[in-house]
Amino acid sequence: MAYLQFNKGELVNLEYSLKREVLSTNHAGGYLNTTIVCCNTRKYHGLLVLPVPEFNNDKFVLLSSLDETLIQHGKSFNLGIHRYGDIYEPRGHKYIRDFEIDKCVAITYRVGGMILKKEMMLAHNKGQYFARYTLLEANSPTTLQLKPFMAFRHIHTLSKTNMEADTGSRDIPGGKSFKMYRGFPDLNLQLSVKSEFISNPDWYYNIEYKEERRRAYESSEDLFVPGYFELPLKKGQSVIFSASTSVELPSALKNKFEKYVEARSHRDSFENCLKIASKQFLISEGDSMSIYAGYPWLDKNSRETLLALPGITLWGLDDKKKFKKIVDDFIIREGRVPVAGGSKPDVPLWLIWNIQQYAAYNKSIKGIWKDYGKLIKEILNYYKNTKQSDTVSLHGNGLLWAEKKGSALSWMDAYVNGVPVTEREGYQIELNSLWYNAVSFALELARGTKESEFEEEWEPLRKIIARSFVKAFWIEHGDYLADFVGHEGQNKCVRPNQLFTCSFPYSPLTEVQKSLVLKRVQQELLTERGIRTLSPVSPHFKGEYDGDEFSRNSAYHMGTARPWLLGFYIDANLKLHGKAFLQRAQELIAAFEEDVEIHCIGSVSEVYDGDPPHQPHGCTSYSISVASLLWAMRLVNEFKSTKI
Repeated sequence: MAYLQFNKGELVNLEYSLKREVLSTNHAGGYLNTTIVCCNTRKYHGLLVLPVPEFNNDKFVLLSSLDETLIQHGKSFNLGIHRYGDIYEPRGHKYIRDFEIDKCVAITYRVGGMILKKEMMLAHNKGQYFARYTLLEANSPTTLQLKPFMAFRHIHTLSKTNMEADTGSRDIPGGKSFKMYRGFPDLNLQLSVKSEFISNPDWYYNIEYKEERRRAYESSEDLFVPGYFELPLKKGQSVIFSASTSVELPSALKNKFEKYVEARSHRDSFENCLKIASKQFLISEGDSMSIYAGYPWLDKNSRETLLALPGITLWGLDDKKKFKKIVDDFIIREGRVPVAGGSKPDVPLWLIWNIQQYAAYNKSIKGIWKDYGKLIKEILNYYKNTKQSDTVSLHGNGLLWAEKKGSALSWMDAYVNGVPVTEREGYQIELNSLWYNAVSFALELARGTKESEFEEEWEPLRKIIARSFVKAFWIEHGDYLADFVGHEGQNKCVRPNQLFTCSFPYSPLTEVQKSLVLKRVQQELLTERGIRTLSPVSPHFKGEYDGDEFSRNSAYHMGTARPWLLGFYIDANLKLHGKAFLQRAQELIAAFEEDVEIHCIGSVSEVYDGDPPHQPHGCTSYSISVASLLWAMRLVNEFKSTKI
């Protein structure tokens, strides 16, 4: 029995099944994404979604869905499912008897005496979708029909019937080739066995996407169906369907499918699910490697790349070569002082934190200064030489001040009507925690080298930062840290950004102060699905992330729970409390084992409601969420193996 499996009773309940999605990627920017009953509920869903080079590598839905129909004794049974307005037609989900996902997605249908198994996946590093159909049981001659629904549109838009679409086709071995609009790649639909294509071109109007309607976006589109493939299918026989941007040899499809399946890992445990999910974020583009922030709609992002990178490559996959490759490519792409002077003043310091994580992984700082010392000095000198007019500036008290009117200069960067929800101008606590940690780490690396001048220059500043940090952020007669210190003084909202000060290897706080901070976080911010972005005690707290874009953005950093912050919480508590916190850490991680069976099967979502029952929202598979849990798992496992 597969680790991730759903039964008939769950699958036929659309209220249940349409909230659960599957994801397969090709590690080159393409993906397969739909619900477990193959009814698309988002405009981002599709069986073959690919970046198109001619359009700046933006992602486009080529093949939206594929309806299967079984025919016996002249009776047709359509296994597909679509939503038109509030009506589902056909209702093929009623024939599903089993769903599982191990090496690939597998769905079993039963219609009378017929049992059909469908297995789906994307080929690695290719623009190719595979489906294998196996007729497990049949008492009479059986015919299989396959009807493709084509979109050829950007993932953020919707297709509408139009006169510009090229609805023609050309013959290719084992199938047909289509290209509805200029600039797109060919969509080659092929079968591994002989079939007949019945031409019946038509538009299917007003297909409704439930999740887009719920989010108050345009939710209806028209899809083009050119006809259908028809072939006889015998009991025990398997056929391969391929949708690809290249023309394949039909006789080779079976072996290719089996080869790709064999190369995949089993989703046979919670940890392995997370490791497989982490691989899906690793994207190869030519000679360059990067990390996608999240599926289905996020792309590369500098801050999210750096927050996810150690957890995915080092702590999850034990692959320091991939870590170094992505870091090197990131520096080439973003600059040696990434996004310096822009809207992300923390990003260069997160790059230093990545190098620090790399040293921790190697359990040695030997060679780190030689490899990265020049880079670290360039980043530190950038902050040291900033001016008051810059986005971020170094003040005389050693602290970094971030300010740009009308801009959100931190990871809390949601906007409503062009206005930042959490502007946080001033001394941001996470920025200055990163700053102190980076300076201290650089001094550690420089010691023992011939660069005594570096120590002489930076050690006095480190001491100034430490004194100023506590003076600026510690709330008098309180037990926690201000979220930022602005023109009006300390902002006393209880937020998770103070966690970083407790987690980073270098902190200006005492052990007692860390203990008080973590206790406050535990009391007001900790949930079963991560750390809240704002305490429920605040009058500005929003416990539900839902509704239209205005409502969601207003709540995005005002109470939502974030799994990715949990790694820092567990790290800080293990450092402070040791063995006494081990069981609690394991409980917090284990709570997410239930979560890999909702939203995106086998992965972890971006955000959760701050209020119980903590429903998932946002990206269904989010890189930092997965990375943080893998990091936390490693922390627990290493602690168990080394601590007495």
